[in-house]
Amino acid sequence: MFVITVKFVIHEEFIEKFKQRILKQARDSLQLEKECHEFDVCHDPNDKTIVFLYETYTNKEAFDVHLNSEHYKSFNEEVTPWVKEKIVTQLVKQEL
Repeated sequence: MFVITVKFVIHEEFIEKFKQRILKQARDSLQLEKECHEFDVCHDPNDKTIVFLYETYTNKEAFDVHLNSEHYKSFNEEVTPWVKEKIVTQLVKQEL
């Protein structure tokens, strides 16, 4: 399983817009991409500007499909001005 984590730091004036838009992105990814298995949206209870994503895909190729999807490109273009910082980490889940 291929795992992606993303930490966003959002400009304060865009927090509510971003929260709504990231939930739409999560739903689109889960509904439109058969190899996207999880897309969890998490919020820091102590810092409202921080949003954390945990996503799982079948493999790296499935994640590449995600990055090239129209719904991702649209999301990324819309929210980029709202984002102060974005840290993406790619991991491979160790199977037991």
